[in-house]
Amino acid sequence: MLGAIVGDVVGSVYEGKTIRSKEFELFTANSHFTDDTVLTVAVADSLLKHESYTHSIKQYFNQYPRAGYGAKFMLWGFSDSLEPYNSFGNGSAMRVSPVAYAFDDLEQVLKEAEQSAAATHNHPEGIKGAQAIAAAILMARKRHSKLEIKTFIESNFAYDLGVELSAVEPAGVTCQRSVPQAIIAFLESTSFEDTIRNAIFIGGDSDTLACMAGGIAEAFYGGVPVPIAQQTLLYLDETLRAIADEFVSQYPG
Repeated sequence: MLGAIVGDVVGSVYEGKTIRSKEFELFTANSHFTDDTVLTVAVADSLLKHESYTHSIKQYFNQYPRAGYGAKFMLWGFSDSLEPYNSFGNGSAMRVSPVAYAFDDLEQVLKEAEQSAAATHNHPEGIKGAQAIAAAILMARKRHSKLEIKTFIESNFAYDLGVELSAVEPAGVTCQRSVPQAIIAFLESTSFEDTIRNAIFIGGDSDTLACMAGGIAEAFYGGVPVPIAQQTLLYLDETLRAIADEFVSQYPG
């Protein structure tokens, strides 16, 4: 979960930019958390309290209404509706990482990922994207190899993960475009930090791309390097940091 938050904070100042370089500052004076962190924490809080994903997501939106959500999500957030709106945006995949830490069985992780996505993103592609990221995180936690993760994702979700990093186009905001890009950023990495740098290198929706990739990398590389983790937590307010700490304590992976 923390790896996803790191990716969001690092990517926050590069969103919409295409720098095509891995030489950049991880943290700047303008770095900040975005909706990716808020909704990741919302899912984590839902799991901690055993409340519905919909209730928690709506609650956190109302608490952080200016965190940078997509237009359709904002309309849903400000409305009285608790019904999903058939989205296939990558919001379902960027917030799913806590699910892959709270459950150890692949079948259960896929089921919970679907439920967490369907609170808003009940389009098949929205659900598929969340399940793919959650499955990759769980497999990484279980010490599967990168080849095993790649093969499983390609076989079960029909994403093309054979594109070299240098040839990956800037990320869009749909699951079908950005989820495989995030997984490629992880697959071509040599460390947690290198994963984040790969994601920013791709460009486009950088914060969400790095959020998804960071969640997988944390699991695969055995955690987030302490200096990076400590710096990231400084950007969170007390509420978000407390829930993140509680979740990591209860589900250390």
